[in-house]
Amino acid sequence: MDLSDAEFEQLLALRTGLRRFLRGSEERARAADITPAQHQLLLAVRGSLAANGPTVGEIAGYLLLKPHSTSELVDRAVAAGLVTRSTDAGNASVVRVVLTPLGSDKLGRLSSANMQELAELGPTMRTLWKAIEQFEQRRTS
Repeated sequence: MDLSDAEFEQLLALRTGLRRFLRGSEERARAADITPAQHQLLLAVRGSLAANGPTVGEIAGYLLLKPHSTSELVDRAVAAGLVTRSTDAGNASVVRVVLTPLGSDKLGRLSSANMQELAELGPTMRTLWKAIEQFEQRRTS
């Protein structure tokens, strides 16, 4: 199915909005003296539903990284005082990652700023979502 000029314009607006948000998020992370990857790690740890913190493998899945790369990222975050590793109480071969107070504080400040920016993007995103739904309806009709 061919896309209309308006659909190409909407795709451009979506990609531009996403890139603007991601770039701003990365800049805010650097201003908070952490890397963008560490920021994503903190979010993966805090956003995980695991009661005792996620495993390195679970974090790798969230970040779309290999477990070895994720383990190195966790090592650097431990050294920076952002997270700690702990052995799972039920299985000594499982290591869980939890935020430190410093990591929690940095993530909270960054997430608040990111949510403000997302709120500003909200009207554009709602318009784009409607366009996606219309495209899907046309495609399946």
